[in-house]
Amino acid sequence: MTTVEKRPVPPLAKPRTAKLPSVAERTLENGLRVLAVRRPGVPLAELRLRIPFAGPSGRSGRSFTAQASLLGDTLLSGTDQRDAAQLAADVQALGGQLSASTDADRLGFGGSVLVGGLPGLLGILGEVLTGASYPKREVLGERDRLVQELAIYRSQAAVVAREALLRRLYGDHPYGRELPSAEEVEDVKPSSLRTLHAKRVAPGGSILTIVGDLPPNKAIAHVEAALSGWTASSKAYDTPRLPSTPDQPALLLDRPGAVQTTLRMAASAPSRADADYAPFVLANLVFGGYFSSRWVANIREDKGYTYSPHAQVEHPPAGSRVTISADVSTPTTAPALLETLYELGRVATTAVTQGELDQARRYAVGSLALGTSTQAGLASTLSQLAGAGLGVEYLRDYPKQLAAVTVEDALAAGSRYLAPNRLTTVLVGDVDQVQAPLRTLVDLELE
Repeated sequence: MTTVEKRPVPPLAKPRTAKLPSVAERTLENGLRVLAVRRPGVPLAELRLRIPFAGPSGRSGRSFTAQASLLGDTLLSGTDQRDAAQLAADVQALGGQLSASTDADRLGFGGSVLVGGLPGLLGILGEVLTGASYPKREVLGERDRLVQELAIYRSQAAVVAREALLRRLYGDHPYGRELPSAEEVEDVKPSSLRTLHAKRVAPGGSILTIVGDLPPNKAIAHVEAALSGWTASSKAYDTPRLPSTPDQPALLLDRPGAVQTTLRMAASAPSRADADYAPFVLANLVFGGYFSSRWVANIREDKGYTYSPHAQVEHPPAGSRVTISADVSTPTTAPALLETLYELGRVATTAVTQGELDQARRYAVGSLALGTSTQAGLASTLSQLAGAGLGVEYLRDYPKQLAAVTVEDALAAGSRYLAPNRLTTVLVGDVDQVQAPLRTLVDLELE
């Protein structure tokens, strides 16, 4: 046997300063804000449209969630000029694709098309925005499908855990209910979708982003020609302010016979515009935000409690949050939670090493560069930034902010945002198997 000498790992090169794309911007007379960027290389154009679509709080918000979900599913089911099949065929004939979706804050359209087909795709989008017909047959079919899907979703431990977590974080706020009930969906009629569309699908406050291989001013001219007829008297609805999250014991939901426990923890986090954001991102990466993190090394690589733990930062407009997720085997539920609390406490009370900080910094800068390297990635990123009130300058400023973070900054952010007593905890598992050992670690509430 011979010993193989280890080769030294070469030092990483100094990151290059990002070259900002030139963004042309115009707000049309109907209130639609248009952002356009030229990105040559591929003869395509990517579009992203964000329409404010927040629901109300309280009982009326529950029915709104059901209507909004079905509206997003049936927007492209026909217009006063074309049925669903003809819409799909005409989009395909342009060399493109078009989709619609809704969440607690927005109605969104995403699409891509060969550059020569952009005017045609925008024309179809304008037709949908002004003349979506919500045919009875299509709506009832989608309604039945959604009812069936909801039953499937709610049979999954991850969905049960997320619903319970959001409910404990936000209560009756729109963010507390991502999915409607089957009964609420069954009550939705085609006429209610037409009414909701007329009232809420408005250009004022909406943002359309286009990235493609064509001059920005030409792209904006195409938008103006296709969407200037999209008008509405209503204004954008702002998402209600978030409620404060009360101190609560960990919630354990019973899943008899489960071979694993679904663990979810969450707390508020700084937004991209906050001064704390860059330090927090790096502290969270060191904790559990990527594969080389402490938490992953602990409960996956070292102890084998789980396969894919992850700490993810989400940015809904009313307030960002960090969500910690792991699915662990039933016998290791309490030990996995113990190690999770340990790693959270460690990043909140003791300084990370300079090497850990530098590695996390490289990952964050590289992720941003990779995420904006394609037309689709750049379009999605710019759309998200615009929705958060940020401009293209963020692509230059954020790496600089990351570069300025010190070990002390990361510790302060970890203490402020990742301390274990800040996080709301939900577990879904076999109560008979995991309740007793969990009670040795945390206060526990059963449901």
